[in-house]
Amino acid sequence: MSVPSVSVVTPVWNAAATLAETVASVRAQSRGDWEMLIVDDGSTDGSRALAAALAAAEPRIRTLGWEDRRGPAAARNAGIRAARGRYLSFLDADDLWRPEKLAVQIGYMEETGAAFTFAALERIDMEGRVLGRIAAPARVDYARLLRGNVIPCQTAAFDRTRYGAAEMPDLPRRQDYGLWLTLLKDGGAAHGLDEVLASWRMRPGSLSANKLKAAAGTWRVYREVAGLGRGQAAARLAGNLARGVAKRLK
Repeated sequence: MSVPSVSVVTPVWNAAATLAETVASVRAQSRGDWEMLIVDDGSTDGSRALAAALAAAEPRIRTLGWEDRRGPAAARNAGIRAARGRYLSFLDADDLWRPEKLAVQIGYMEETGAAFTFAALERIDMEGRVLGRIAAPARVDYARLLRGNVIPCQTAAFDRTRYGAAEMPDLPRRQDYGLWLTLLKDGGAAHGLDEVLASWRMRPGSLSANKLKAAAGTWRVYREVAGLGRGQAAARLAGNLARGVAKRLK
């Protein structure tokens, strides 16, 4: 099989109820030069067998995994290390892509030379009903990103000829935010496409749904990835939380 231009990394943990639909959204892409790396993180609900069956039906899918749970950072990084494509992208096992996602986004990167892009997305519930839209700012640099993560993981893509073998920090939460900060720390910017190209399924009890745990995850990113002192990290986190409250009150 020829080398794909795009690698899609999908970590899986007990996602048997949604994985097939997620994979179907990748197989439906209008641009076909992709590979999908499904990394099973010790699932106990049959997800590994389902992933194997899906891979057997689609030569562009490869599976990896292990018996014990190691966390989403370990799963994503295993996928990153196995990836062969120039462009790296991410899709969790309960989220969905629009059919034009890769054609629009990777096409933009090829045309403009942009090394890091993301897009707008919609939030949906477990039944697929639309709950809202998250816009994509046109440009995000390191300073802007320190104010809070505005780059949804399921829409991000970056060029590995520019960023090399970058991996996610080994954190239980916000590891994607940590990676984005690492990519932009030495300059440059992520370019946002304000077009909905993905759907984020809001699962009850998900990591992102717990605001206190999310705040703790952001604190660790500020301290351990960005290297901020306690005072700087506290100020950044306070501003981040305040903007979140103000946004919800609008």
